[in-house]
Amino acid sequence: MTTDFLSDWLAREHGLTGELVRLPGENENYLVTSAAGERVVAKLQRDADIAQLDIEGRAAALLAAAVPALGVPVAVPNRDGESVSRLPDGAVLRLLEFVPGTPWGEAGEASVARCRELGRVLACMARALGSLCEPAARRSHAWDLTAAEQHRDLVRLIEDDSRRAVLERAFHLFASCRPMLDELPRGFIHGDANDENVLVEGDRIVGILDFGDSLENPLVCDLAIALSYVMQHASDPLESAAHVVAGYCAERPMSAAELDVLYPLVIGRLAVTVTMCAARRAVDRDHATWFVSERTAWQTLMALAAVDPEAARVALGGDSGQPTFAPSADLDALLERRRRTINPSLSIAYREPIRVVRGRGQFLFDDRGRPLLDLFNNVWLVGLCHPRVVAAGQRQMARLNTNTRYVYDGLTDYAERLLATLPPELDTCFLLNSGTEANELAVRLARAHTGRHDMLVVDGAYHGHSSTLIAMSPYKFMGRGGTGRPEPWVHVAPTPDGYRGPHKGQGVDAGHAYGDEVGRVLQASERPIAGFVCESLFSCSGQIVPPDGYMARAFEHVRSAGGVCIADEVQVGFARVGTHFWAFSRQDVVPDIVVMGKPIGNGHPMAAVVTRSEIAGSFANGMEFFATFAGNPVSCAIGLAVIDVIEQEGLQQHALELGAHFEHGLRDLMTRHALIGDVRGVGLFLGVELVRDRATLEPATAEADDLANRMRRHGVLLSTDGPFSNVLKIKPPMTLTRGDVDMVLRLLERELDEIRA
Repeated sequence: MTTDFLSDWLAREHGLTGELVRLPGENENYLVTSAAGERVVAKLQRDADIAQLDIEGRAAALLAAAVPALGVPVAVPNRDGESVSRLPDGAVLRLLEFVPGTPWGEAGEASVARCRELGRVLACMARALGSLCEPAARRSHAWDLTAAEQHRDLVRLIEDDSRRAVLERAFHLFASCRPMLDELPRGFIHGDANDENVLVEGDRIVGILDFGDSLENPLVCDLAIALSYVMQHASDPLESAAHVVAGYCAERPMSAAELDVLYPLVIGRLAVTVTMCAARRAVDRDHATWFVSERTAWQTLMALAAVDPEAARVALGGDSGQPTFAPSADLDALLERRRRTINPSLSIAYREPIRVVRGRGQFLFDDRGRPLLDLFNNVWLVGLCHPRVVAAGQRQMARLNTNTRYVYDGLTDYAERLLATLPPELDTCFLLNSGTEANELAVRLARAHTGRHDMLVVDGAYHGHSSTLIAMSPYKFMGRGGTGRPEPWVHVAPTPDGYRGPHKGQGVDAGHAYGDEVGRVLQASERPIAGFVCESLFSCSGQIVPPDGYMARAFEHVRSAGGVCIADEVQVGFARVGTHFWAFSRQDVVPDIVVMGKPIGNGHPMAAVVTRSEIAGSFANGMEFFATFAGNPVSCAIGLAVIDVIEQEGLQQHALELGAHFEHGLRDLMTRHALIGDVRGVGLFLGVELVRDRATLEPATAEADDLANRMRRHGVLLSTDGPFSNVLKIKPPMTLTRGDVDMVLRLLERELDEIRA
């Protein structure tokens, strides 16, 4: 569009004549100066959302009325009294009042007074605009800070290794705060208080421009966006930012939760800035305005890379920035205290021990505020400290906690809800406190029902830490400190390992062959068995997925021999496999007894056994079954909340889709790295077996340990398992995201390259 056409239009529709000058920036804006010296800004937009333009105009008018001393680009109506004009070519034209002032980025080093004034103005904006929330405000766009992860994959465009590593950590830190954002105070925000849109005059903030990125968001996002630009023009970024925060809090005190996320949000905005620049360079590396913040954003990111998040939080918070954990001695001193008071049989993970102080979602946080992505702790099924689970437990704890000798709704409510997820034949529920207690009860049930004593287990299995269950767990009695042999009453069948075992493959033929191994063990024994305890997926054995048909054939042999079939779902139940709620359902079987634990309470000590009524009837011989805390009202409330979250947040489908993406990425790595011998799993239960030779299957035990420790230094927690400790086990909280997975795949590639080199 020519300036002549625009001049004619302005004269005809607005009665406005004067000089037109194109303004710098990404948008098509013109400064119009009349003969009398009056100035307005003409904004041209194509493919504009009229509803969005309307709410932008109302926001500007609302802010101008609420903060009269602040210059705001309020709309100038045309001759028909409308703030928006449609041009013949479909473009939209708006006239806005001109706001004089010097952009923040051109005003030199900001004084303490100017920084505090900026904070005060941002807080006033939050108060003035926060309630302006309508459908048009509930949108997202490329610069939406809460959606920063949409740019995370662009890390691959950064060629410099050191910069790419810093950017990975930046997005990692942002992702760790994402689970908390939905609980923060929300409202309408400006969304782009950058170094061009904030106008100053001396130490005063005299104007705020451009509501084009405005939207509904956590209110703290406006402050974080402004801080990311303040830091780019400060000799001491954190000190200048702290003065802005102090000014903000004097006008609108922040909650502790808002302060927790502030620094990660700042880092997230800086990360978005540099990744957007990297993406734009592929389109037009010489664009006049696309890269104006790139250099300073990178400088700030690199400078902040050495700052621990907890230190930044304390620095930004000023008087409010108290440490989020109780101060104590350093880690070495804490380890020495642990050595004096805790038995060394309680092992510590990693060569460099981690002191954790809090957790949220799929993340643990160490005492320096660094996020640790937990990829193997299957206990926190719906995410660490899930707010709905926490709230359910707190509410019930404040109301009543007692034991099952009293009658209360929660016990039967939970039992009915749990049974509804299982086949109808499984109709009787026992609640307990741990997976060990649950497996102990399952053994007692089998023995009571059959009148026999012996038990059959699978090689490499682990079922609990009581004396009975240690004796039934080859993972323990064949491991360090074990007897090296089973008790006479314990019978062991081969692990149905389709990668290393004698019957290789994942088809029905392999499944039947391994199932027949169970039959051979039974035939060879002179002692009848009471029951067969079988994990639906074999975790400690090395993340083994049994071949199709295995459990059906094995159960057939066990039942023919008069035993009962027990499915141990302690590590794999509750929708983790994605295809089904229970992993045994993948094998098209119905066990006689199902054992549940770990994820059932999302970290709360809770477990369950579900069985057939006839088996439960054999157990009811007059001796009372009672555990003081089992099935208490608090546990039942928490258990119900866990099932609610799984269902209402669609975590089963999420596990299916994300697990498939993760497995595909791992298999892709396997094509380039011979160290990976096998990738296996279902849903968010995955294993990566490392071998030194794919032909001989020589275990790469040292390499697996090295890789896990390398990933720990990147803030990713993996562990090893299997009979040779050469399998990376992946059983994360089901709140894991695609962005998390893609980061892990990139980091694994990098570390595998280094190990190979």
